[in-house]
Amino acid sequence: MENRIKILYVDDEEINLMLFKYNFSDKYEIITSDCGSGGLECLKKHPEIKVVISDMKMPNMTGLDFIAKAKEQYSDIRYYILTGFDINDEIISALKNKLILKYFRKPLNIKEIQEAINEVI
Repeated sequence: MENRIKILYVDDEEINLMLFKYNFSDKYEIITSDCGSGGLECLKKHPEIKVVISDMKMPNMTGLDFIAKAKEQYSDIRYYILTGFDINDEIISALKNKLILKYFRKPLNIKEIQEAINEVI
C-alpha cells in the first residue's frame, strides 16, 4: 500500500465530512470525526496523522478549543481551521500565537487547502 499523508478532518456536519473525504481521498488518507473529543481519540489511535483541519463552530468544543487541547499532546501536527464565518479576533489570535497555520473559508476551496497541505509536507 502506498504511504499517503494522513489528515484528520473534524466537523459536526455529516455532509461536510462526506464532501471533504470525497474531495481529498484520492490524494490523502482521510480520517474524520464529528466532534472535538472524537478528534482527540482519532489522534490517539492514529499517531501518524500529519495535518488536522477542524471546523470552527461545533457544539461542546469549538475547533480552536479542540486544536489547543490536541496541540498540547501532538505539537508536531499542522493545524488549520475551516469556517463558514468571517475571520474574527479568536482566529486572528490563534494565527498570531501559531495555534493554527491558516484558516480556510467554507465552502471548501480544494486548491487552496491542497496547496497549504503540500507546503507543510
